[in-house]
Amino acid sequence: MDQSSNVVFRLMERLLVSTAIEESWIDAEPMLFLGEWCRHPSRRPRWENLDIEVVPYHWNDRAKVNGDRRYLDDLYEALLGELADELNERHGVDHGIRYWRILVGPWLGFVVQEIFDRWETISAALSGFHISGTIVLEGLPDARTAYDMADHLALTNSWEWNHHLSSMILQGFTNVDCLPKVVADQPGFRLPWDLVEPTVPMSIAHRLVAAGSGLLSRCTRSTDALVINSGLRSLRDELTLQRRLGQVPCLRRVEQPVHVAVESDHRDWSLGEAAPGSFDSCVRKMVPWLLPSAYLEGYRSLGAQIDQLRWPQRPSVVFTSASHFYDDVFKAWCAEKVEAGAPLVIGQHGGHVGIGWSFVHDHQIEVADRFLSWGWEATTDPKVVPVGMLKDPVLPDRYLDGGGRAVLILGNETAQVTSLASSALSSQFNDYLEEQHIFVEELAEEVRGALTVRLSRHDIDWEVGERWRSRHPEVALDDGHRPVLDLLSETRLFITTNNGTTFLESIYLDVPTVMFWDTEKWGLTTLAIPFFAELRDVGVFFDDPIDAARHVSEIWDDVGSWWENPAVREAVASFSLQFCRRSPDVVDGVRSELASASGGR
Repeated sequence: MDQSSNVVFRLMERLLVSTAIEESWIDAEPMLFLGEWCRHPSRRPRWENLDIEVVPYHWNDRAKVNGDRRYLDDLYEALLGELADELNERHGVDHGIRYWRILVGPWLGFVVQEIFDRWETISAALSGFHISGTIVLEGLPDARTAYDMADHLALTNSWEWNHHLSSMILQGFTNVDCLPKVVADQPGFRLPWDLVEPTVPMSIAHRLVAAGSGLLSRCTRSTDALVINSGLRSLRDELTLQRRLGQVPCLRRVEQPVHVAVESDHRDWSLGEAAPGSFDSCVRKMVPWLLPSAYLEGYRSLGAQIDQLRWPQRPSVVFTSASHFYDDVFKAWCAEKVEAGAPLVIGQHGGHVGIGWSFVHDHQIEVADRFLSWGWEATTDPKVVPVGMLKDPVLPDRYLDGGGRAVLILGNETAQVTSLASSALSSQFNDYLEEQHIFVEELAEEVRGALTVRLSRHDIDWEVGERWRSRHPEVALDDGHRPVLDLLSETRLFITTNNGTTFLESIYLDVPTVMFWDTEKWGLTTLAIPFFAELRDVGVFFDDPIDAARHVSEIWDDVGSWWENPAVREAVASFSLQFCRRSPDVVDGVRSELASASGGR
């Protein structure tokens, strides 16, 4: 990466800052922040009067997004092949590319896009500004290699790890003067991450079933289907599915990989060859240092763990809706069984899939033998089979207090990109929030008085609640802990503002729904565009917050009549059939597809 770009530098030298951790700042110097994540809203009094410029976000250019997506897809495939060869040699094994795609592919897809995002951001800083240097903080606990995929995802939400990632690029691939500064970890220092509440304890009923499953697992036949994290509505449905498959039902517990320490002398290698100074060269050198220890130092331990599992040795079929992405013990077991011939069936877990594009979508379609969608089909991919909405939500008894409220659901995005997708990326989330404020300000006073805004349960970086209280103190807030279905049971009109899961649930349950979002950011697939056009024609979908607010204000006094309008019913029914289809017996639909996929194994 060459700092002497042909773009004219801004005249003033600035200290380059990559993080909101203030120990990396020098207040007395002009500073250049790599992104809006450096200016945490809760610390506004600290930074608002400093001499700061912020690097424009490189993916604000949508044409660049599309081009980078194609480039990263191709690069990922090349790197996966190189990494598979390297790991086969290091571990003395001979697994095929699909094995490594299942085990390592999710992490590799994420980390390649994460490194690229930071690389491009730093490149924009160096090409547009005159940099005096940067401070690299040392001694940060999260400045480390992940143990496994789940640990990697946790680290990507850490200010420390993201600073570490940017520092690796700055130190290894630029001529920026990097000034080390040792920082002792102090209580409260890792501000955003420590605020996430602990995991909710397992219910007594769940514990009893788990204990019983431990005993029943002794009755597992070697050729039984393996069902784990099915995505079905309830534990009862998951056990019913297994019983209908003709096997003793067991609840499979998600195992965590043994944490194995990183050994630096195992990391000094590179993937393939690339032009010096290029991103291709950077990523090939960084992947070995960032590779989770479960795939390198801990690989044999991972193998020992799966050997101890009381799971089928020759499963007729493997079915999951979630574990194929995050759970490395399952992935290691699954990769081995799939390579031996077991078919892998993956169920749709939530929204966005089929409606928007993402690496997550592409990966699970690629690794699956069959993908069970909530209704959509892909003419170009016969793997996709519509079975209906797996989670089959049920609305509690509706209780409309005073006619019910309007409920607006807010989305959430990480401050720094974890993977490229059709959504509001990084600092674009600020634009997304502004659209919500514009919507509320345009609402009729009567509707605004009946509005509840549901915050995301985990708000790490954006301080959304405080920003809403400051700008709209008159609007009621829900902290995100109540189940969405409870809110739906009390709602006259449900308003969703991003391409996620909640509007699929509300439409499935026939709750009057209005959607709006910027389709430049939350882009739609070619498959989805005509269905959203139909919803736009009848006032269910908008891509402008002002138009959406005016429509909500117009229908508020008689939402029911609007929702029951024949044109609305027809458009909603067409959409439902495609993206949140109701099945007369979704459990049996899944059973039928698993039996078909197994082919009598």
